[in-house]
Amino acid sequence: MAAGSIIIQSFLVFCFFLGLASSARPPPPTGLCAASVTPQGYKCQEFEVKTQDGYILSMQRIPEGRAGGGGNKQPVLIQHGVLVDGMTWFLNPPDQSLPFILADAGFDVWIANTRGTRYSRRHTTLDPSMPQFWNWTWDELVTFDLPATFDFVFSQTGQKVHYVGHSMGTLIALASFSEGRLVDKVKSAALLSPIAYLSHMTTALGVVAAKAFVGEITKLLGIAEFNPKGEAAGQFLKMLCSKPGIDCYDLLSALTGKNCCLNSSTVELFLTNEPQPTSTKNMVHLSQTVRDGVVAKYNYGSSEFNLMHYGETRPPIYNLSNIPHNLPLFLSYGGLDALSDPRDVGLLLDSLKLHDGDKLTVQFIKDYAHADFIMGVNAKDIVYTAIVAFFNRQ
Repeated sequence: MAAGSIIIQSFLVFCFFLGLASSARPPPPTGLCAASVTPQGYKCQEFEVKTQDGYILSMQRIPEGRAGGGGNKQPVLIQHGVLVDGMTWFLNPPDQSLPFILADAGFDVWIANTRGTRYSRRHTTLDPSMPQFWNWTWDELVTFDLPATFDFVFSQTGQKVHYVGHSMGTLIALASFSEGRLVDKVKSAALLSPIAYLSHMTTALGVVAAKAFVGEITKLLGIAEFNPKGEAAGQFLKMLCSKPGIDCYDLLSALTGKNCCLNSSTVELFLTNEPQPTSTKNMVHLSQTVRDGVVAKYNYGSSEFNLMHYGETRPPIYNLSNIPHNLPLFLSYGGLDALSDPRDVGLLLDSLKLHDGDKLTVQFIKDYAHADFIMGVNAKDIVYTAIVAFFNRQ
């Protein structure tokens, strides 16, 4: 394979695992149900959910397992990380994919797709070609996207919702719970590779990328949409690779840690379907978390602008110790994860030190890195079985 091709493919993997686009792309002619669920023999329904700020999100529902069966099933909402979409949960065979495993275990499974990704690129008044469409960060996912999806599932089922998040899907949940959002509708939450504090992300490429997004990215890209497959992102990669000590031929291990259990065919399938766009502003916000070592709202870069938006000169902090102490939480993290570093997970657990002892379940997998939690060939036996048992105990 040509060196340039290796770099480009590695960068796509980098964008996904960092969890961190410039042309408008219409949704594919077939939805996620038709592409990845019904061909496996499962029922699947497509829904559209409108946020309070006008984004139209795609959601999918797998109401039962392959064997069928009726009854009043407990709903589970599954939320992906940044720069991917709901497709990322379906890259392995059905017996290794979390949504199918949950459906076969008797749950009513719902798949979220964040604004800007391939199935959620519509708005009531805006178009993806407009910069205003991309004027958001994960703060807006906390304020608008996550409440919209929770409210919709709750309205359809009449039941509190179990939640599964990976990477940034854990960050927006923790931030939401800390502000008292969703706590009346969530039954429990399983957080995989939990991201809150990021100050111990010490890989050379990760640190350089974070610094670039905080200080240079808007000037470099000059766009509101960050598309990992676009020309501007390729130029950004070249800039990163020119830095001393950066190895662009080993991005996967350098950024995510050494994933123990990925199937090469699954990684190839990922490269075919992912990554997805996000907003440049969102990338900047994530990088601020790396730089500042706190979980806070977006920093507008000056006391004056922060005062205008927040009524104070510094962005408000998400106080994770405010998460209700009786909310059942399951946290699973890996010893080799270079993004959800065990030391940063330790800071998160310290924020949860007053949590009711019987409401907090922590799983540490010493050989796992960031991607193993959603694409690992043995994730069913190690992680997903534990999630099913955790949900069934609630």
